[in-house]
Amino acid sequence: MPAGKSAPNVPAPMPGMVNRAIRMMAGTLASRVLGLLREILTASYFGATRSLDAYYVAYTLANLSRQLLAEGALSASFVPTFSRVHARAGRDAARRLARQVMTILTAAGASVVGLGILASPLLVKFIAPGFDASQNAMAVGLTRALFPFLLIVSLGALAMGVLNSVGSFFVPAIAPAASNLAFIIILVAFRRNISVWTMASAVLVGGLCNMALQWTMSWRMGYLLIPSKPDISNPDLRRTMSLFLPYAAGLSLNQINPIISRMLGSFLDAGVISVLNYADRIIQLPLGLFVIAISQAVLPMLSRLEPSDREGFQTFIRDSLRFNLFIVLPAASALVLLARPIVHILLVRGAFGEWAWIATTGALACYAAGLPGMACNTVIMRALYARGMPKAAVSVTAFTVCANLALGLLLMRRFSYMGLALGTSCAFTGAAFFGARLLSRDLGMGIGLFGPRWTMKLLGSCAAMCGALAFGGAAFPYPAAASLPGRAIWTVCAVALGGGLYSAITTMMKCPEWAWIKTALRRGHKIAQEG
Repeated sequence: MPAGKSAPNVPAPMPGMVNRAIRMMAGTLASRVLGLLREILTASYFGATRSLDAYYVAYTLANLSRQLLAEGALSASFVPTFSRVHARAGRDAARRLARQVMTILTAAGASVVGLGILASPLLVKFIAPGFDASQNAMAVGLTRALFPFLLIVSLGALAMGVLNSVGSFFVPAIAPAASNLAFIIILVAFRRNISVWTMASAVLVGGLCNMALQWTMSWRMGYLLIPSKPDISNPDLRRTMSLFLPYAAGLSLNQINPIISRMLGSFLDAGVISVLNYADRIIQLPLGLFVIAISQAVLPMLSRLEPSDREGFQTFIRDSLRFNLFIVLPAASALVLLARPIVHILLVRGAFGEWAWIATTGALACYAAGLPGMACNTVIMRALYARGMPKAAVSVTAFTVCANLALGLLLMRRFSYMGLALGTSCAFTGAAFFGARLLSRDLGMGIGLFGPRWTMKLLGSCAAMCGALAFGGAAFPYPAAASLPGRAIWTVCAVALGGGLYSAITTMMKCPEWAWIKTALRRGHKIAQEG
């Protein structure tokens, strides 16, 4: 029997991965819903304006650490090493490693914050060269105020890595909900005298809540994260740092992608950067709920696979990608078709008017079209980390950045903000294929993702769902002039129609993903302990 399988059609690691992913999805749901509420309030108070554009440029700079550390280099370097030390040498050795990493992370983060505050004028000029003098000055001030957020999120990321390594996924997934809730409370409390500076303060308070929740949970689980003098002779610490630097370099390069959109958007109409951000925030719901949850669940399990077990690794990655697409492809298809009503019901109120609605709808549809590619790219990057292939990871990232810049410049001339969103989607999709090719070379075999039977089942189910949504939308158009309850009922019915039909068809076709889900739910507690 091939490595990695315990029964026909049900690879042993897959129910465990699915179980972990489901737990992360449950926690992430609250965070993403509150994140949407956060954007709804922002849209209502500010609309799509130049002052908000300045805030989003500043927030982009301060938020780099979330992808770079919380979902990137720290997970890629720390989690595999910490997991192995915990399994090999026990809790005390793992705790010592985490404390030493915290010392290095605190020192490095504080240095970056200091340099960032000093270099804010240059950074804003680079990201938004199209800003006028007053907008540039506002963005510089906001950037300086927000840069400490980088250190706060970095420390929270370390606690998240510890929790994920010991099998705790729910609290790290729900921690951003505390951040969003604090942000919402501050916005509502100061709504009568609100400004973009109020939002900057809310971001910092929210970041502290996020960090405190994860730090407290790691303490309760026996991992008190306090700084400890690094032992340079510790091979595990040296391995973590040796992996961190190349991964950080590659992921730092990846953070140029949102900068490209804002940089190019600063030359377009007022409000374009805000529109792209609104669309991105909506796309973050399926992206975080499914893609990030699955990729975070995949990494610790990949780290436990023997490097020599190439067939087992290939099987697990193939099935992880298939499960990812099984969830994400119908969500992306529905989002393209339902972009207009979704944007309307979520954002159209107060200062958010007709132009912002139309523009955000177009940007959202373009981002949604690239969601499957983003999903595959995220899992493949985790696989490259687990295989110890930092050069390949940097190559994939460089491909994404170059393609995003080239396509953005090409498409924005004809399609404006939609061209920027479409360029990003195409860049990540191309990077997924490029990364898969590099991974296949290392394994010495193809990933085998697009098997004919599996592909036909998935595409046929999605096509039937899209046809039903298109027919339903034509027969019963979205009632934009109706009351909020009426519009909500229409949207819920559309989502239920699409999701129900897709679930029914894939169940009748006996798609193996349902077997993994059922096994994960039935044996969840046992799998969590064994994984």
